[in-house]
Amino acid sequence: MMNAITKSDFNFPGQKAVYKGKVRDVYTLENELLVMVASDRISAFDHILPKGIPCKGQVLNQVATMFLEATRDIVPNWLLATPDPSVAVGYACDPVRVEMVIRGYLAGHSAREYAAGKRILCGVVLPEGMKENDKFPAPIITPATKADEGHDEDISREDILSKGIVPEAVYLQMEKYTRALYQRGTEMAAKQGLILVDTKYEFGMRNGEVILIDEIHTPDSSRYFYAEGYQERQDRNEPQKQLSKEFVRQWLIENDFQGLEGQTMPFMPDEFVKTITERYLELYERITGLDFVPATTENIGERIERNVLAFLNVE
Repeated sequence: MMNAITKSDFNFPGQKAVYKGKVRDVYTLENELLVMVASDRISAFDHILPKGIPCKGQVLNQVATMFLEATRDIVPNWLLATPDPSVAVGYACDPVRVEMVIRGYLAGHSAREYAAGKRILCGVVLPEGMKENDKFPAPIITPATKADEGHDEDISREDILSKGIVPEAVYLQMEKYTRALYQRGTEMAAKQGLILVDTKYEFGMRNGEVILIDEIHTPDSSRYFYAEGYQERQDRNEPQKQLSKEFVRQWLIENDFQGLEGQTMPFMPDEFVKTITERYLELYERITGLDFVPATTENIGERIERNVLAFLNVE
C-alpha cells in the first residue's frame, strides 16, 4: 500500500501561523499568502477517521484546482499556484462564517431530514411526495454556520440576515455566485456522464470583494451520481450509483458510528482504506477525463517542502 500523509509540521520562510483543519493544514505567511496542504486525512460526521487514504490529498487538490480555474469567469478566487500535487498557494482572505450548501437532489443530509418527517430545511419548504435521490424542482440553498470544532449547523437565510452574521449585500452576492457555480459544475459533470447532486462553497473577503476560497466540486465537498441508469434506478427504488464520501458515511453508520456522544470510531481494515483510495481515483478520472498520475509517496513531507520552497524562492 502507498504511503499517506496524515500530518504536517512545516516551517516555511515568513511563516506567521498554522491552522490544522479536518483534512487541510493551512500555513499563513507574512506576505499574506496561504500555503494549503491537502493531507490524506478523511473525515465524516465531523470526525477524522483513524487512517489516512493514499492519494486522497492529491486528488482533492488537483480536482479543486481544475474547477477553480474553470470558474474564474464567474467569481474571483483565492488560488495563485499549485507548486506540489498536494499543495495550493493563494491569497489569505477573511472567511465568511457561513457555508453555502446547494442541493439539486434529495440526498444525504436532506434525505435523512426528510425521512425524519421534516418538510422545511434551512427555511426552504420541501415538496411532499418525494423519495430519496429525487431531483428538486429547482436547486435549493441550505446554508450552514461554519464551526471551528464540532458539527456545522443548518441555518436559514432569514436567520443569517436577522442575526447580522453576514451583511445582506454580501450574502446576496454569495447566493448569486453559488447558483452560477453549481450550474457550471452541473454542466461540466454532465459532459463526463455524472450528475452533481449537491455541493458546498466557502467564501471570504479580500479588499472588500467576495472571493471564492477553499476547494470546490471535490468528492469531499460534493456528491456525484452516475447519469447513466439514474432514472431506471429511481423507478425501481434502488440506491443510486454514486461517487462521493457517502459510502464512507454509510460504512460508519453500519458500524454504529454517526459522531454522536458515547459512540466509538470503528476499526478501519486496510482493504476498506484501499477501497476508498480507488473510489477517489475513479472520481478524479471520471470528473476530469484524465488518467490519474500519482505523485511519489516515498517521502511526501520532503517532496512538499522542496516544491513549496522552490515556489517561494521564485516569488
